[in-house]
Amino acid sequence: MKKFIFCQLTFIMLFACFSTQAQNFSLGVKGGISIPNLTSGGSNETPLNTGYSSRLGPDFSIFGDFKFSNLFSIQPQIEYSSQGGKKDGLQAFTTPAQLSAEFPPGQAPQYLYANYNSTAKINYLMIPILAKFGWDLGKSSPWRFYADAGPFVSFLLSAHQVTSGSSQFYTDPGGTQPLPGGAQSFDGNQDIKSQLKSTNFGIEGNVGLAYKFGLSSVFVEGGFNYGFINIQNVAADGKNNTGAATIQIGYSYWFGKK
Repeated sequence: MKKFIFCQLTFIMLFACFSTQAQNFSLGVKGGISIPNLTSGGSNETPLNTGYSSRLGPDFSIFGDFKFSNLFSIQPQIEYSSQGGKKDGLQAFTTPAQLSAEFPPGQAPQYLYANYNSTAKINYLMIPILAKFGWDLGKSSPWRFYADAGPFVSFLLSAHQVTSGSSQFYTDPGGTQPLPGGAQSFDGNQDIKSQLKSTNFGIEGNVGLAYKFGLSSVFVEGGFNYGFINIQNVAADGKNNTGAATIQIGYSYWFGKK
């Protein structure tokens, strides 16, 4: 709730600041799907933080568009963003302490492997401030093409690791060296919010096509976002960055002369 109130106050201050300089402005909403993934690279790669594929989630925003000329505007927004990724199949997990005790001293592996499904569902409240450039497709055409990009700051709302399936445990990534004990259940939903950093910052960009009628516009756009900060609090958990592709539709209403 504190984060939501902070975002509201930030949006109001940005609204007041830009509206004093802009020729006119619009208010709008947009929503669609986020196609996020967790990325890692170089020395940051471990069996825990690699192997993710994309998942689907919702993405929606409220925004103000402050027009300084027919070409340029500034668009601050408050955005709910689904992030994370998923793994299906044979994957690593940290060897539990109770299993480490079954190995000879000093010989317990750092990771074990099992065949199950795992989804990291991470949700943020983002505040992007986008520089937006637009071009009418003809002097009297209702169609307008635009592109925008800019930085964002985001606040972690929730984070869960959802797992399902059952599997034998293995000591090797190829799944050829099983541990005794038979298949174990992986069904669970773990709150991992405390394991992740509470804030992030990064860059967002979009391209879109709008149709104008009267003082209203409807539009469709595709875009991306990427967080610059490694999200884990503990280095042993690996290092990942969030990011997503987005596809959205929206509506805006202009105040003043367009």
